[in-house]
Amino acid sequence: MQNNYATEAAIDSFLEMMSAERGAAENTLESYRRDLETAAQFLADRKIRLLTASSADIKACLDDMNIQGFASTSQARRLSSLRQFYRFLYTEGMRTDDPTGIIDAPKKKQALPKIMSEDTVSKLLAQAEAEADLKLSAQEDMSGYFNAVRLHALLELLYATGMRVTELVGLPEKTIRSNQRFLLVRGKGAKERMVPLSVKAQNVLQVYVSLRDRVPEWQNSPWLFPARSETGFLARQIFARDLKSLAARAGISAAAVSPHVLRHAFASHLLQNGADLRAVQQLLGHSDISTTQIYTHVLEERLHQLVATHHPLAD
Repeated sequence: MQNNYATEAAIDSFLEMMSAERGAAENTLESYRRDLETAAQFLADRKIRLLTASSADIKACLDDMNIQGFASTSQARRLSSLRQFYRFLYTEGMRTDDPTGIIDAPKKKQALPKIMSEDTVSKLLAQAEAEADLKLSAQEDMSGYFNAVRLHALLELLYATGMRVTELVGLPEKTIRSNQRFLLVRGKGAKERMVPLSVKAQNVLQVYVSLRDRVPEWQNSPWLFPARSETGFLARQIFARDLKSLAARAGISAAAVSPHVLRHAFASHLLQNGADLRAVQQLLGHSDISTTQIYTHVLEERLHQLVATHHPLAD
């Protein structure tokens, strides 16, 4: 019983310090307490005190979380709480070592990128095209027609090239004047790469440029997608907002759609249709092919799901 009091007193002192000296929020303090008390109970069940636990004891505590199926993020948070606690004990002279010092944080499972099916992307593009045609037939809202054609052009370009959204909205106007079959894209680290354009993207872009050139305000702009903004070109947040609105009108979950998801779709659809990984790396502007390889994991995951869902022996 005395050992329990000592442990509780140490935890209380630690939390008081975190509140007074570190300004920890109430929710953070509650999280620390929960982690420490849970670890203390695990150790107590094995006749081990939290105050005197060894590195092996702490490792066993984390291993037990793994066995129970806790996410790596939860395990990492528990270890972080214990690290802070034992550093406090060391600073206060209540221990002469830190048993968490040699314990590595559990590796987080690499999150697979969200992707869209080819059918979903086609549905999104068809919605953008239909809205542009509708605005044209209305003959009364030319600014609305311009915005609809611009959104259609942005989508076609994004899906045709896999550009980052910042690369897309910040395209210089001159990049499409010399050769519309390819775009010269300036990516991260000012590295340039050539990306080809599909015939569909070329045609939509041609319609957009002809409209852009007829707007007096934009005729002298150096940007392909000019706007009244500090940068002079369309803000990526505006494009992302318009894209989500378009998705909702197409009956697609807005939460599942973003410019970056379309970049993922470009890469994954190329690979699943037989494209070479090195070619996809070059098109995406990845400096390291290991970054591109995440899309092969996406395809593997989809194959596993396909087998698990449809194979007669999957159960």
